[in-house]
Formats: sequence, C-alpha cells, structure tokens
Amino acid sequence: MTTEAPTRTQRTGLIPLLVVGTAIAALVAAGLLALTTGGASGLIVVRVVTEASAVVTIGSLLLAAFLVPPQDSGTLAADGYAAVRTAAWTALVWLVGAVLAVPFTVADALGQPVGAFLDPEVLLRTAGLVEQSKAWVITAVVVALIALGCRLVLSWGWTTVLFFASLFALVPVAVTGHSSGGGSHDVATNSLLYHLVGAALWVGGLIALLAHGRRSGAHLALATSRFSRLALVCWIVMAVSGVVNAWVRLPVDQLFTSDYGLLVLGKTAALVALGVIGYFQRERGVKQVVATGSGRALLRLAGVEVLLMFLTFGLAAALSRTPPPAEGRTLPSRVELRIGYDLFGAPTLPRLLFDWRFDLVFGTLAITLAVLYLLGVRRLRKRGDAWPVGRAVAWVAGCLTVLFATSSGLGRYAPAMFSIHMEAHMLLSMLAPILLVLGGPVTLALRALPAAGKGTPPGPREWLLAFVHSPVAKVLTNPFVALALFVGSFYGLYFSGLFDRALDYHWAHLAMNAHFILVGYVFYWPVIGIDPSPNRLPPLGRLGLLFASIPFHAFFGIVLMSSQTVIGEEFYRWLGLPWATDLLEDQRLGGGIAWAAGELPLIVVMVALLVQWARSDDREARRADRRADADGDADLAAYNAMLRKMSGKD
Repeated sequence: MTTEAPTRTQRTGLIPLLVVGTAIAALVAAGLLALTTGGASGLIVVRVVTEASAVVTIGSLLLAAFLVPPQDSGTLAADGYAAVRTAAWTALVWLVGAVLAVPFTVADALGQPVGAFLDPEVLLRTAGLVEQSKAWVITAVVVALIALGCRLVLSWGWTTVLFFASLFALVPVAVTGHSSGGGSHDVATNSLLYHLVGAALWVGGLIALLAHGRRSGAHLALATSRFSRLALVCWIVMAVSGVVNAWVRLPVDQLFTSDYGLLVLGKTAALVALGVIGYFQRERGVKQVVATGSGRALLRLAGVEVLLMFLTFGLAAALSRTPPPAEGRTLPSRVELRIGYDLFGAPTLPRLLFDWRFDLVFGTLAITLAVLYLLGVRRLRKRGDAWPVGRAVAWVAGCLTVLFATSSGLGRYAPAMFSIHMEAHMLLSMLAPILLVLGGPVTLALRALPAAGKGTPPGPREWLLAFVHSPVAKVLTNPFVALALFVGSFYGLYFSGLFDRALDYHWAHLAMNAHFILVGYVFYWPVIGIDPSPNRLPPLGRLGLLFASIPFHAFFGIVLMSSQTVIGEEFYRWLGLPWATDLLEDQRLGGGIAWAAGELPLIVVMVALLVQWARSDDREARRADRRADADGDADLAAYNAMLRKMSGKD
C-alpha cells in the first residue's frame, strides 16, 4: 500500500457510512411498516434497498478488479482499496436485506403480517414452503462471505474472486422468480439472467466510476474508456434479453393495446435513449478528463445518464408489478408447465436432429466461444504466425457438440426422458470436453491477446494467466481430484436422489449441463490437453489416469441397466408422455447409452495420446540433433571415449 491510500480512504469513508446508515434505516422502517400489515408493503422497500446495495457492491468490485490497476506486487492500489471498502459496506446492507427478505417473502406469499413469522421456529417451518425464500437464504450465505472477504482481501486476485461471487449471488433469486413458472419459463429465466447481469454491471459500474471520479482517482480516463466498452456490451445484452423476455409474455397484437405492452414500449424507448446518450456522454467525458485531468467533467456529463437510468428502472419496477395480459393466451399444458414447452410426438431421428429450441445460455456460449476462437486464429494469421488447422477444427467441433446437445431436438427432449438426457450427458461430459481441450484455447489466447502495459489494469491475458497459475486450477487438475470429480459425479448425481430433486427446476438443468462440461474439461485437460497444465503428467501417467476411469464408467452403466428402481419416477410419471410409459425400460436404455458411449471417446483419446507421444519423441530427437550440431556432438564423443577407455582396461 502507498502512503496515499489511508488519506484517500479516510477522506471518502464518511460517505459509505452515511449510505449504509440510510439504507439500514429504510430497512427498519420497512420492518415496522409490515409488522401489522401484509408482507407486500415492506417487501417492496426491502427489495429496492437490497437490489441497490447489490448493484453498488458489484460495481465497486468491478472497478477494483478490472478498471483500475493494482500495484506491481499484485496488491490493490489506493483506488482499488477504496472501492473494495465501499463494497464491504454495501455488501453488509445487501446481507441485512437478504436476511429480512426471508420472512417478508413468506408473509407476502401467505398473505399474513410479517410479525407472524418473527418466531424462528415458525419461520423455519414455513420458509421451506416458498421457493424464493430459500433462494434468499442462499443469497444471504453467499453475500455474508463476500462481506467478510471485502474486509480481509488486499490482493487483486482475491478481489476478482469476490467480483464473480457477487454476480453469482444474483442468480438464486432470479431463477426462482415469476419467470421460472408457466409456459416458456426456460426462455424467460435465461433471458432474465442476462438482463440482470447486464443491468448490475452497467449501473454498478457507472456508480463506482462516478465515485472514483469524485475521489479524483488516478487512471480515470483509462477506467472510463474500459467501462464505456463494457457498458455498450451490457446495453446490447439488456436490449436483446428484454425483447426476448417480453416476446415470451406478450403477444405482438397486444403491444399497443395493453398496459403491459405500453410499459414495454416505454422501457424500450428509455433503454435506447440511455444507450445512445450514455455512450456519447462517456466519450466526451473521457476527452475532457484527458484534457483537464479532472473527474468533474465526467461527473457533469454522467448526470443525464443517471437520470435516464432512474427512469428506465422505474419503468422496470412498474413492469414487474403489472401482470401480462391474459387475453388471447391459452393455458399451458402439464408438460409445458413443467419443462417450459410442449413436445409433439415421440423422439424420432428427424425430431432429434431438426426440432430445435435454441438454448439462450449454452447455445449463445457455444457460438460466442467459436467466434472468439476463430478471431484469435485470424489475428495470428494476419501477423504471419501459424496455427494448426486441426486444433481449430477440434475447437469448433466441440462448440458445435455443445450447441447440438443443448439446442437441438436432443436438448429439447432431454428434460422429459431419461434416455435422451443420458445421450446429452455423454455428449457434454465425454465428447465435447475432448474436442475442446484438443483446441488449445489457452495457448491461442496467450498468443493472440496483447499484454497489458505497465501501470494499466490487468487485461484478459493477465486474467487468464492468473487463473492458470491459481491454486484452484492446480487443485482441480490434480490427477486424483480430476478423477474423483469425473467419475464421482456420475454416482453422486444419479444415486443420491439429487437428480430426482433437480428435475423440477430449470436452473438445476443449467447447473447440470455446466457441471458436465467443466468436469469433463478438467479431467481431459491433463490427459490430452494441448495447453500446459498446472499438473503436467508424463505419457504413461496420462494413460494410467485414462484407464483408471474406464471401470468406474462401465460399472455405472451396468448398475443403471440392472437397477429395478426408476430414477426420477415421480417427475416422469407426472409428465405422462404417451410414448414413454415403460420408465424402467427407458432407464435401462439410458444405462446402455452410458456404457457404450465411453467407447468412441476412448478411441479418440487413445489416438490423440499416441499422436502426442510420437510428436513428443520427434521434438526430443530434433532438440538432440540441434544440440549435437551446436556442440559438435560432444555427448557422442564423450560416450565413445568412455567405451575406448573401458576397452583398454579389458
């Protein structure tokens, strides 16, 4: 820490205290208001204060982690330290609000005063009846860790971890809200996740940037320029996700004839104006900051953006309290109610191949990763560097595998039938990770991304290097840990009852797919990965790790085929699909798929290992030849001299 940090922190320390005091006072007032009335009146105040503090926490951690540079040692500089301390105070408000939201949500759902749920025994007994109250409990636990971490961390690396944890804390409440129920709830929930993350980064980042300018922090022009690019991306994400969410809930012919439609139009107009005006305002602010060296210009120019932002969120609040029009909309079927959409017949081969329903999360991720990879290859080629075509083909094929497994007819039928789910599981955990690690994305990124200059915030290249060398990566790629995660997840998910409970929730399906991909990638990275692994194994060690997983995988398929207990029986019975009446037979088919699906990836891995082994020998031979040419074959001459000496002795 520099000697300037305490002065700056002390000078701005009064503002967080005032903000926290005001927020807690508002929460107390909300509690007093709701003691004798229904939970709805106090819940509105609690949610507004809680969401505002969440946004400021995320924005402050964003500033400290990615917008201002740390010191050369990796310790936070004065500006980053001040932002983390602000996040510590606002995270405390977020925590208090999340705790209070539990009884408020239960009272609102049951239509009773909050005072009836102040007894801990009553609250524990009733909180489990409301899904969103359980989500607030999870949020409170995560935010408590964030608040504690903000008090303890001094390094840039741990600040980055806290930032991503703060984004995760938004998820539990978002996936259990009104978007998670009814027809098309899969699309509504996915679009809402994008919308919330985009809004939190945009609003929180702007507030943190204004606070940074008020402190007259260093590197303000650089921070503003970086945030401007991020804000543009957030604006596009919010606009697209908002349109998708409204399209799911509102027929086009009622856009101009219903209150809900008029609010959607008003929010869209405000969002467009906010994006355009905000972009030009920040651009002018950067130029004036560079010219004057003062953050006051940025503060003046950001006033219009803040006003438009408040207007947009006011319309969003009104939209959340206005039900979509019911005219012209049919009631969802029991299948649509449970999985978000209808299925129109048995899963024939044409339906599995061509009956697509695009997955907004994994479909978008697959396309984005493929495009970014090809852009990286293009950058290398433009500057004259070569990149193997086979690696690019492997990466794109892996992305297409993820896209097909989640967005094709296979992904459409996977939530409703165990055998189809197992096909998607095998593609995501066995085939896609093999292709992705053969693409060498880390090596490509390190060669294509420019290094951040001295005195500038770490960029994507530095973030990637920090992750590869982090203790988390070292632990995950440890052979025993990777093997335990890869084979243990099969048994832990399906034979512990966890899969039965996860079937009812769309967010659980998202979590399962993410788990399959990540665990498979972590396992195959040290086995056949092109990228340097934190735990590099010799060729025989890689082969041993691969063969160690085969018996566990085969035994898992055999257990499924021989089991007499139907996994997820209650869920599948409730769907009542006419072409899937024999659930035990469908499960046996899934077990056979799990048992047989390991053969093709095993062949791919074995071929890749043999090729890598042969190339490693060739490289070693070429290195030996170059060394011999450089020193006149000194090793061979020494060896021959030793033989002559031994021969003379004989």
